[in-house]
Amino acid sequence: MHLGLIIETNEPERIWNAFRLANTALDEDNLVEVFLLGDGVEAPDIETETYNPHGVIRQFLQNGGELFACGTCLDSRGLEASELRPRSTMNDLLGIVEHTDKVVSIG
Repeated sequence: MHLGLIIETNEPERIWNAFRLANTALDEDNLVEVFLLGDGVEAPDIETETYNPHGVIRQFLQNGGELFACGTCLDSRGLEASELRPRSTMNDLLGIVEHTDKVVSIG
């Protein structure tokens, strides 16, 4: 299966669970693409005592997942693109929606 995840939240537990799902899908030999949209572009910077979004995002990339981050959303928050939030466009998001088997939005 080819799974697309759209993450539209900066809530640590939701981000953590979304990437746990993404990593589980990769472990089961699925292709996974994640698009950070809106508040989701803040995900790599969030750390709490209970949840570690940064760690599960890094694991996702190490496991071969593809990650995208809305460039306009980055700009509106004064954030720089990085390995954990590569600058992308709505065309990239449209591509995910068009060519994945299933799309899940978490926000």
